[in-house]
Amino acid sequence: MTQKNQLLLAYYGDDFTGSTDALEFLNRYGIKTVLFLKPPTAEQLNNYKGLQAIGIAGFTRSMPPGDMEAILLPAFNILKSLGAPHVHYKVCSTFDSSATIGSIGKAIDVGWKVFNKPFIPLLVAAPALGRYCLFGNLFAKLGIGSQGQVYRLDRHPSMSRHPVTPADESDLRVHLSKQTNKKTGLLDVLKLNQSFEQAQLELRHIIEDGNEVVLIDGMDEAHLTQAGQLIDSYASSDNPLFSVGSSGIEMALGNYWKNQQKLAGEVEWPDVDAVESILVISGSCSPVTSKQINTAINNDFASIAIDTATLASCNNIKELIEQYINEASACIKQGKSVIIHTSLGADDVRINDTQQVLAKKGLDKQAMLSYTAQLYGNTLGLIANGILMKTPVRRMVIAGGDTSSFAARALEIEAVEMIAPLWPGAPLCKVHAPGKPAHNLEVNIKGGQVGDDNYFLTVLKGKHYEL
Repeated sequence: MTQKNQLLLAYYGDDFTGSTDALEFLNRYGIKTVLFLKPPTAEQLNNYKGLQAIGIAGFTRSMPPGDMEAILLPAFNILKSLGAPHVHYKVCSTFDSSATIGSIGKAIDVGWKVFNKPFIPLLVAAPALGRYCLFGNLFAKLGIGSQGQVYRLDRHPSMSRHPVTPADESDLRVHLSKQTNKKTGLLDVLKLNQSFEQAQLELRHIIEDGNEVVLIDGMDEAHLTQAGQLIDSYASSDNPLFSVGSSGIEMALGNYWKNQQKLAGEVEWPDVDAVESILVISGSCSPVTSKQINTAINNDFASIAIDTATLASCNNIKELIEQYINEASACIKQGKSVIIHTSLGADDVRINDTQQVLAKKGLDKQAMLSYTAQLYGNTLGLIANGILMKTPVRRMVIAGGDTSSFAARALEIEAVEMIAPLWPGAPLCKVHAPGKPAHNLEVNIKGGQVGDDNYFLTVLKGKHYEL
């Protein structure tokens, strides 16, 4: 088992795409990190030498609160037992959640039971990803790493229309109040701009006022560094601090530890080489991903559209999956890259057609969301697994936060390690899946909001992306 005090941080991600985001920023600071698909055994930990942080890529973002608690309670206890001073529940930088699906409030309630601390820090701002929090309100750029416009979250063209958790409130305190009874205070940007001692005093007063959760604003790297020092002052290996937020948590702590010369230094990453072809499996409904798919198709990628209505009503899914495997494998053997997708944006007719099929089966809208995330994720993963068995393709993209975790599990991935930066929040990784077709595969896992229109061409041609 990894020795106590050796780990700096352990985190649980609410989906696979967001978990690789945190993996990247820890590794950028020279913190050796491995991301597992489920809580690792002592034997698995011992197979990865020199670890300074670990993550677990979960799928609670697509689960109802009751199911979340059954997963998170044992997971948080395991992470607490590792002796890392920080345990982080990693959420999407656009705070994707609701009272009924992916409830961040439920994760806070469970964390409160497990960790004996005076408060839970909540930090969502991630300026490097185009995410800003000002007086408690979240703002997000359209397309991570792109030149897109910044919108208040409830007016964001994509997030306000998210098919699962549409953003109708930008004040995160108000949004969170619908998910937990815990009182949430705010350490705003004006208080962060003060000296550390003054900001620390302000934080203490907020906690003493009975706030169990403290949301911390953030507009730039200086704010994150200040937040990192504040958070770190409450953490110890014997009594770890539980925090909730985006990869801004990793950026904040990394900035502070770097300034304190507690880290060995940032890693020099290799350039990402071009490959002959890539495989993309996409369960994303984002308009950002839709534009990326269309751009790739216009640049000679083969497009395979999953007939989701047939998939939802099919009695022989195995036969349908085999058809897609054969079609994609034939294209790859001809040297073409392939994109297999369940949607081309929120207006794709397949969405409505599939909902009609599921409604006839008696599923309400809530049940549909959980069902399709698992159905599409498993199906895409099984298709990819079959393609890997038949073709020499060695680089793949998994797109879509709600489906990615299920796809990764269908591929029987044990863990991933970062190879090199590729796009902010979506590094190129190496797969560990001993004895499985995906073993040693190069994989890039991206959320719906990540990247510009040329994203899949970047993955194909290789690019060392600098922030």
